[in-house]
Amino acid sequence: METGLRPLSAGTWGRTIGAVLGDRGTGRLGAASWLLAALVGRGHVHKTALLVVAVTILVALGASGDAVPAPAARLRTPRAGKLRVPPPRGVPGSWRLVLNSQFSGPRLPSDWRTGWLGGGLTAPVNRSERACYSPANVSFPGDGTMHLDVKAQVSQCGGLTRRYTGAMVTTDPSDGRDGGGFAYTYGVLEARVYVPAAGARIADWPAIWTDGQSWPADGEDDLMEGLDGAACFHFHDSLGHPGSCVHRLSPGWHTFASYWRPGVVTYYYDGARVGAIATGITAAPMYIAIDNTVSAARGPATVADSMRVRYVRVWQHS
Repeated sequence: METGLRPLSAGTWGRTIGAVLGDRGTGRLGAASWLLAALVGRGHVHKTALLVVAVTILVALGASGDAVPAPAARLRTPRAGKLRVPPPRGVPGSWRLVLNSQFSGPRLPSDWRTGWLGGGLTAPVNRSERACYSPANVSFPGDGTMHLDVKAQVSQCGGLTRRYTGAMVTTDPSDGRDGGGFAYTYGVLEARVYVPAAGARIADWPAIWTDGQSWPADGEDDLMEGLDGAACFHFHDSLGHPGSCVHRLSPGWHTFASYWRPGVVTYYYDGARVGAIATGITAAPMYIAIDNTVSAARGPATVADSMRVRYVRVWQHS
């Protein structure tokens, strides 16, 4: 029966059938589609049989071993911020990122927890501290950072009353949590931190450090702690705690890093090497701790602006 439709040209049918068969006119599949197009265009094959013939060609070519290419997957281009994290500043080597804690959200990342060896209001690490650690002093005010505060607020912990409350967060996987945490052996720990100010000096006792499960045998790496207004680094082991201080570093935003290798730890402040320790370096896994507190042995306390943390990252050799 005449349909009343004008026959299409062979070229048009070739393009149409090639598209249906998933080919652009190359190989046996392309030749078959152009042959079918020529027959259809000359009226030798009724157009209503097009689908049946196309399927037949597909089956035949599949049996003969001609691969029919699958449509290419449509890839999304990740945002640059999610795709690329710059390597640790100033530290040579080829690196892979094993921890990337960003403190830009409304709460702690899952690897972190407030307090020392437990949750809630906890006793301090050091007996000379004049502050308990309170989870209320860890906050996320929406400026893209985590705040750790020291407050002139009396607190009770460890059987003692203390004049201040401070703040601590750790990744200690053995602090009584149900799961999670983070510990590592060797690599670069890097943190972007706002160090609180008391005039032109560092206020109170802010610190970024790592610790093993059995202190001091498993080591403690203080990559930055504010002591007497200066930024200091030390490594503790069973025999001592060698280290040094950088007195020229002013309060404000800085990037602190320690590069832990067998037998040596090298320290970098804002991408510049400030020192190294090569005695007593331990090899047991260590977790990360960040705190802001007050020392009874180091002058008057200052309820200063917040210690703030933008990110903490750990890199290991790729």
